[in-house]
Amino acid sequence: MRIRRSLTSTVSANARARFPVAGRQKLLGGESGIAGVLCGGRYFCGEKTMLKHYIPVGKERLRCGYTTGTCAAAAARGAAERLRTGHWPEAVELTTPAGITIDGGEGVGRVTRPGLDQPVGAAAINSVPRRMIAEQLRSAGMTGASVVISIPAGAALAGKTFNPRLGIEGGISVLGTSGIVRPMSEAALVDSIRLELETVRARGAKHVLVTPGNYGEDFSRDVLGLNLDNWALCSNYAGESIDHAAMLGFESYLLVGHLGKLVKLAGGAMNTHSKTADGRRETLTAHAALCGAEGPLLRELFGSATTDRAVELLDGAGLREPVLSSVAAALEERLRCRAGGMRIAAVFFSNVYGVLGKTTDADELLARHRAR
Repeated sequence: MRIRRSLTSTVSANARARFPVAGRQKLLGGESGIAGVLCGGRYFCGEKTMLKHYIPVGKERLRCGYTTGTCAAAAARGAAERLRTGHWPEAVELTTPAGITIDGGEGVGRVTRPGLDQPVGAAAINSVPRRMIAEQLRSAGMTGASVVISIPAGAALAGKTFNPRLGIEGGISVLGTSGIVRPMSEAALVDSIRLELETVRARGAKHVLVTPGNYGEDFSRDVLGLNLDNWALCSNYAGESIDHAAMLGFESYLLVGHLGKLVKLAGGAMNTHSKTADGRRETLTAHAALCGAEGPLLRELFGSATTDRAVELLDGAGLREPVLSSVAAALEERLRCRAGGMRIAAVFFSNVYGVLGKTTDADELLARHRAR
């Protein structure tokens, strides 16, 4: 891999590695770009040096890129060569991994909670990028160097990431395991969901509260009165979240979500993203049929645009309680099957109707998470 230096350079006395935004690229559906500036010399991943490797994701072809760790390592190598030889190399070449100190400066987050790759208080520069940076300095013949990685736009970018929720404050993380960014945003999101569960567990929590998103968070706090200290998001990946929670050894898992999400779980769809599975109307219609609903109502339910409309129809027919109890029983069966030996319960709600259903152990687990 070769990362070129730009035509501009200015001599400086130190070897600070910086990451301003430069050479914009379309990665993961948005615009981003990272460059390493070392002693005034600019090493960047721009139009001339970006990877020309694409991966099909859904209906799009997304381009791979360099991880922040790769850029940091290239920046360190360029700085080392400048200090060693007095000249800026036109390009540096490094191999991504399958007495040197490294720290974070402006825009690099700091770890504030246990359970992450780095200890509390350390810069959020993960182990593999640290090894890559040190390897590049050693390759340039340097020992005993002190490297500071800075990302001037990092503090602003951090608000668009999971970092604040994970306990990384003040900037973004320098990440990477292979050195190459593969545009698999789904995999990255699942990794973030797992990491959030790990941080909750690392605080000593044995019981976790999980919601798919903001609706569940707000309802848990404002309506159910729950304490969110041991709360994590699962987004559309309830199955992945349950699997990881069980692996981490949580004793219980309480899921609070909108009927529109959890009815999909009752139908067996553990990935609730609309592009993967829906089944809301099919599941509600099937349970209504099991509870004695007849043809005209079933047809109306099947044609419902929202789950709130379906609940309205069930209310009018006097079938709301039995149908939603049937849904809760199916949901419990699915969750217990997925959770193995971990105790698990769920509460589903609507912003219009409030709590609509609970599984068997929900009240007991709700009591564990009540705000004190």
